[in-house]
Amino acid sequence: MSYKNPVIPGFYPDPSVCRVEEDYYLVTSSFEYFPGVPVFHSRDLVNWRQIGHCLTRESQLPLEKAEASAGIYAPTIRHHRGRFYMVTTNSSLKKHLIVSTDDPFGEWSEPLWLEHGYIDPSLFFDDDGKLYFTSNGPGGIVQSELDLVTGRFVGDMRVLWAGTGGQAAEAPHIYKIRDLYYLMIAEGGTEYAHMETIARSKSPWGPFEPCPHNPILTNRGRQRSLQCTGHADLVEDHQGNWWMVFLAVRPVGYPPAHHLGRETCLAPVTWDADGWPVVNGDGTVDLNVPSATLPPKQWPVAPVRDDFETPKLGMEWNFLRNPRQEDWSLSARPGCLRLNGSPVTLDAEDSLAWVGQRQRHHTCSIRTLLEFAPRKDNEEAGLVVYMNPRHHYEIAVKGTRVIVRRRIGSLIAEVASLIAPQGKLTLGIMAEPMRYRFMLGEQCLAEAEPRYLATEIAGGFTGLYFAMYATGNGQRCSTPADFDSFEYSTSNG
Repeated sequence: MSYKNPVIPGFYPDPSVCRVEEDYYLVTSSFEYFPGVPVFHSRDLVNWRQIGHCLTRESQLPLEKAEASAGIYAPTIRHHRGRFYMVTTNSSLKKHLIVSTDDPFGEWSEPLWLEHGYIDPSLFFDDDGKLYFTSNGPGGIVQSELDLVTGRFVGDMRVLWAGTGGQAAEAPHIYKIRDLYYLMIAEGGTEYAHMETIARSKSPWGPFEPCPHNPILTNRGRQRSLQCTGHADLVEDHQGNWWMVFLAVRPVGYPPAHHLGRETCLAPVTWDADGWPVVNGDGTVDLNVPSATLPPKQWPVAPVRDDFETPKLGMEWNFLRNPRQEDWSLSARPGCLRLNGSPVTLDAEDSLAWVGQRQRHHTCSIRTLLEFAPRKDNEEAGLVVYMNPRHHYEIAVKGTRVIVRRRIGSLIAEVASLIAPQGKLTLGIMAEPMRYRFMLGEQCLAEAEPRYLATEIAGGFTGLYFAMYATGNGQRCSTPADFDSFEYSTSNG
């Protein structure tokens, strides 16, 4: 038997997982996108379905003017005495927060805010009732006890371990296994030198003994289709087998570049005679993993087309920062997503009239049916492939014309322009690993390379979104943009 990575494709980085009997729950980072911290559910660790978000209200997730690749970093999910806890960092506020719930399919609590710097927080509930808060910090991985009622730290932060000498010791998780405390961390930075290392102690305070075969996971310097492997979490399944979820990227081309972002992957874990974890036999992982898994529990396939006929947007949709109520509606014209273009542009680090979902496959296509009758040349609406305010491609109706525009840093150019046909228009983007084609109906107006939107060029920690948007480019649009449908189809590339 075997399975394929990534198990959750697209921009879903920094995975953390917990088990409750035969159910598994996983969360990932979400950065400047709203709602925040998507929650997934599985019964076999391979097939996942999204069941919600931890942060669905502005009171939980203030993102006003959040910079690109700021916002929510590296969550951890844990289950303790019937309740789920999620801890993460809002890097824009330089604060940690904890939310909790009895029902991961429902709403989560208001945040308990923690005044503590740095990133990558984790919670460890020990058998004696003590709760430990661990994160990166000055000198390596730091830890303190935490009072969950008051949100106050008990005692000073103490350095646990500086790692094995790799850059950026971060992403710590503590586990108690066979009466030993294991501290697993990421090192090397979340790039091509990324790796996972581990140490253990008889006490949660150390001293920690490093594993003699560190790193226990890395694809650095290897000819693998997956790269940048790390930022991991461990889980024991209900049959007694161990697994690791971790992030990785799928670069394409040369020099290699990844535009889908950091994705959630899975690897089997065994334990050697000395009690150290061994990941996938040799500490490397690729797309195809020849490993037996739990009995498959597949979920219904998500619809290809969204006709916007429900009172709420589906869980696959996000806004860019906190949405403004006046910018969008599903009820103003039933059966359409209406966007009221604001003065905010695609080039601003601000909340604009924008609704998007992740590009999850290298080979895919999107189409939308747009009705938009702008009265001024500055008014535009359409589809965008979006990385950040300085790196995006769009096909749009602007004034009387249909345009294709590319922005790569300070280079901005309209590469196609023609008189817009009357009535509803079908706009589309066809994606291949090395090419986008921008479509008006069946006509290709222009092409562009995905690599110039990838992290290697654009920077940051996120991946690409396909989004519908509207903007008055400095003014409020005088007419709305109505998107009648949105289709995302793929060949699973």
